[in-house]
Amino acid sequence: MIREKFPWYERRIAAGLVGDGSECYGFDDEISRDHDWGPGFCIWLGKKDYETIGQALQREYDRLPGLFEGYERSTVYEHRVGVFEVGDFYAGFIGISQSPQTLEEWLYLPEDALSKCTNGSVFTDFPGVFSKIRNDLLGFYPEDVRLAKIASRCMTAAQSGQYNYMRSIHRNECFAAQYAETKFCYDVLSLVFLLNKRYAPYYKWRHRAVVGLPILGGFIHGRISALMDTRTSQEKTKIMEEISSAVIEEFRREGLSGLSSDFLLDHGPVIHDQITDDRLRKRDVWLC
Repeated sequence: MIREKFPWYERRIAAGLVGDGSECYGFDDEISRDHDWGPGFCIWLGKKDYETIGQALQREYDRLPGLFEGYERSTVYEHRVGVFEVGDFYAGFIGISQSPQTLEEWLYLPEDALSKCTNGSVFTDFPGVFSKIRNDLLGFYPEDVRLAKIASRCMTAAQSGQYNYMRSIHRNECFAAQYAETKFCYDVLSLVFLLNKRYAPYYKWRHRAVVGLPILGGFIHGRISALMDTRTSQEKTKIMEEISSAVIEEFRREGLSGLSSDFLLDHGPVIHDQITDDRLRKRDVWLC
């Protein structure tokens, strides 16, 4: 279709499948097929080309066959597939239309948003503009930002799991205890993704995705599964301590912290102090 109707632009187009949706992570299953499911892909154009042929190309995309290899194209609730301008596509996820230029810009880019715009696959990219931004983002946070986020996760995971969970149990505060357990898991998963220099997807896929990470991935996936399965607060506390110990041991292995403490919160300031940027190092260790 592109060769027949837009021949001058054939080598000016990038195409792939990136963004929202389980299909972009390879996590599709039977449950996924109730909405936003079916054959589809993204086409990315530079700004000038998008202004010239964007609408026309979208109309032709919409006219593509409704059946592909036996699967029907679905009506997508959100604009997840079709034709996009490169800068607008990235801005829709991270709020900026180019690669971050400063530590401050990097600091405020959420992990799950970065995960969404760097997942999936690029099938072809002759101009290379889309892939240039993608590769910059896949290079991961600058090391100072990574250290700041690791330190912050140490503080919040320790506060919720190693400190407040059992205190909430003793006070019979069931909601607080449940939240503390969930918060601990969420932040530990984020921490493990940061150790692997990979962006954590949003909560729905975070536990499922961690199993594929080489550093602590399988261990954390298994221990969090066990934490969810057990019913006693004593056993839950034991598992949270096992998880914390494994993370701390990884800190020692990587030279991030040499403390002997088994409390994650003690390691946060030590890791935060390794930040080389003066301005970032002066930020509150809890707030990244």
